[in-house]
Amino acid sequence: MYQFSYSEIQADSVADAKDREGQLLTRSIELLDAARKAGPNSHEAIEAILFMNRVWTALVEDLGSPENELPEALRANLISIGLWLLREGEEVRQGRSDNFDGLIEISQIIRDGLK
Repeated sequence: MYQFSYSEIQADSVADAKDREGQLLTRSIELLDAARKAGPNSHEAIEAILFMNRVWTALVEDLGSPENELPEALRANLISIGLWLLREGEEVRQGRSDNFDGLIEISQIIRDGLK
């Protein structure tokens, strides 16, 4: 019987986490794209912004955790990006912006960086 080493399990766990994060970001991008097409005052826009907010709130909380093993500078940069996405999403939600392109582009960059 084969037994997995701790490092193999840990590597799988990190890969699984990256995959889940990538899937969430992909879904967020899909919703934001649908919202861009439907317009900033649409139901799709509300759904997209709320979903993006939940994703990035969870990511920022995780990045701020002392247990997060990413390098501190990378964590700080990702937190800054996440906070920008949350602020810009709020601007869209409040009708002061329609910057879906920026939200999508930054989300795609972060998602693609997980690979």
